Order: sequence, then structure tokens, then C-alpha cells
Amino acid sequence: MKTPQAVLLLLWLGLLLVAAESGGQHGGGAASTEQTCQPDIHTVLREMSTLIAEQRVELRHTKAQLEAMEKKAEIMETRLTASEAKAETMETRLRTSEKTVEEQRMELRQTKARLNVSERYVEQLKSENEAQAKGLNLTGSEVEELRRERQARRVSFSAALQTSEAGHTGPFPVATPLVYRYVITNVGDAYNPNTGVFTAPVRGVYLFFVFLHAGGHASNTAGVSLHKNGDHVVIAYAHQTSLSVNPSNGAALLLEVGDVVYVKLWPKAWVFDSNNHHTTFSGHLLFPM
Repeated sequence: MKTPQAVLLLLWLGLLLVAAESGGQHGGGAASTEQTCQPDIHTVLREMSTLIAEQRVELRHTKAQLEAMEKKAEIMETRLTASEAKAETMETRLRTSEKTVEEQRMELRQTKARLNVSERYVEQLKSENEAQAKGLNLTGSEVEELRRERQARRVSFSAALQTSEAGHTGPFPVATPLVYRYVITNVGDAYNPNTGVFTAPVRGVYLFFVFLHAGGHASNTAGVSLHKNGDHVVIAYAHQTSLSVNPSNGAALLLEVGDVVYVKLWPKAWVFDSNNHHTTFSGHLLFPM
């Protein structure tokens, strides 16, 4: 900048003006001095105008630079604010991540604890299985005995009175055991089709049914009774003078090994059967005791 030069020129101009005034006061000498100073004053004024113009240009340039710097400062401030906001966001994310990591660590510790418990439980089960495997090291006779016991727990039968002939059985003056000769099912072979007697192979609860069919008659009834070891249990009975009847009954019995169950024809009663198997006797082991 040329500001110091402008100040010197202004001072010099002031001195010249003072000198001019002083020359005017001294008469003839002033005219000589005025002639000498006028060209110098014009020169100084031209230089000052030039300098002022340069100063104005420089001032405008400086102002433009200042505005550019202010704008740049605003941009930098905006970027700084954005950077600070971004830093706050990153800090928030970091705190969230740290919290998530801590939660995952806690969950991992809990998972490890459960895994340890599960491993101990598996080891316990292995030990128990090994002990059971040792305990199941049975001999051939023991295995055969277990097979027979298992087979004995499967008991079920159904039998019909006639094999193929059609006709009535009875009446008889006294109760008469019935032999159901046509075997439909006999799992466990506990029913004897030659005697009509069922013998319990295991202690348990059994369910028995009797179904019968008979023609209606004025003097003959239709009826059978279920017996356990000689004791009367239930009766299936009906009487009508025409057409036919189909009574039935059943009972659940607790039997000991060797107990017998069978059916008797009721006194003065008759029953009918054919290859359609109307009259049947059935029994099933519900569960052992």
C-alpha cells in the first residue's frame, strides 16, 4: 500500500500553501515564488489524484478479498458445524454400540452358563444310560422270560357259538355252560374253544361282553349269564312271544392269574346262531395290575 507516500504529499502540499501565503504578504517576492510553485502544485495534485485512484482500486480489491475471506469463513464455519454434528452422531452411535456389545457379552455369559448346565445334564444322562446298559446285560433265559411276560400282557379274544350250522341251542331245564367253538380272535391263547372257558394269564382288569340272538317264543326266553370262578356276574336276558330278540351285557373284572370266566345258558332259555355269528363271547385285557 502507498498510504505513507500520500501522507507525505499532503504534508508537502500544506507547506507549499503556507509558503505561498507568506510570499503574498512580502510583496514582490511573492510573485516570483508563485511562478515557481504553481507548476509544482499542479504536479503534486496530479500525483495525488493518481495515488488516490490507485488507493481506490486497491481498496476495492481489498474489499473483494475481505468479502471472499468472509464467505470462505462462513463455509468453514458451516463445515465445522456439520463436522461437530457428525461427531455427535458418531459419539451417539459409539455409545449405542458399546451398550449393544455389553448386552451381547451378558447374553454370551448366560448362554455359556446354560451350555454348561446342558453339558452336565448330558453327562448325567450318559452315566444313567451306561448304568442301564449294564443293568440290561441279561442272560438268554432272562430275555426269554421278559418276552413271555410281554406276550402274556397281550390278551384279547372273540368267539361265536356255532361254526357253520344254523339253529337254536337249548332250552335246558338248568343253567348249562356254553362252548363258543368258532374262534374269531384269540391273542394270548387264554380262551379255550373246547371248553368255552377263559383263563387269566396275568393279574389285571379285563373287559368281557356277551351278545346273543333268539327267536321270540311263548315259553322259551332268551338269556345267558356271565360267571367268574363259579360266581354269577351279569345276565343278558329278553323275552317276547314273536319275532326275535338281541339282548347283550358286559362287565370289567379284576382277575388274578388262573381265574376263569365263562358263559352259561339261562334255564329254559335258548339262543340262536349261524355262520353270520349272532351270538358271541369276547374278552380283553385292559391293563395289568
